[in-house]
Amino acid sequence: MSLSVRVIPCLDVAEGRVVKGVNFLNLRDAGDPIELAAKYYEDGADELTFLDVKATVDNRSTMYDLVTACAEKVFIPLTVGGGIREVEDVAKLLGAGADKVSVGSAGISSPKLLRDISNRFGNQVLVISLDLKRSPKTESGFIVTTHGGRQETDLDALAWVKQVIELGAGELLVNSIDADGTRQGFDSEMLGAIRDIASIPLIASGGAGSASDFPVAAAAGADAILAASIFHEGSVTIAEAKGALKLAGYETR
Repeated sequence: MSLSVRVIPCLDVAEGRVVKGVNFLNLRDAGDPIELAAKYYEDGADELTFLDVKATVDNRSTMYDLVTACAEKVFIPLTVGGGIREVEDVAKLLGAGADKVSVGSAGISSPKLLRDISNRFGNQVLVISLDLKRSPKTESGFIVTTHGGRQETDLDALAWVKQVIELGAGELLVNSIDADGTRQGFDSEMLGAIRDIASIPLIASGGAGSASDFPVAAAAGADAILAASIFHEGSVTIAEAKGALKLAGYETR
């Protein structure tokens, strides 16, 4: 798909701070989002993703301010997700300085929202957040979940991917709930299954533990690779991730 593989740090934000946890539980402070964003920008991040993990009304106004402050200092694409329930939420985020929005649960409960966002702003704005896990209940073996993987829907993951592409998705953010937090690597089988049916860019998420995991995700079909904790803690740097990709023959920016 892409000419070069993008590396994207993800910042989970609550009450104006970056937090770390597993499936949004046991959250602990991981720093100031503006400082971290500026650091990642300087370190060579291709994009940044902010996720509003509280997604309350109070926190959303904080996110608007944060996105604006970040956009004034960081000159790479910003994707913001969490709590987007209507088209006007997207308009406000784009007005604050976001380049793209990530929509998950709201698109499941209201697929029309996805078409409305894409029609109004263009599909390049719409990133579909997919929290997927393995399940014998579906034909593909993968099922769509909500609430950080704690609640299963009745949606077959591959059927839902086809539907969101038809509705106007511009990118797919594929998070493996099974791999998330394990640091055992990305779910290559899941990524490959989605790559086989998706003509739009694919962002791999969930499972990054070392720099060597990045080219494995790229080989499975990822156009971009997202990680959080390993970057926040410094156990892997953006330069190391890009170095591993280059060593494996992938172009990076």
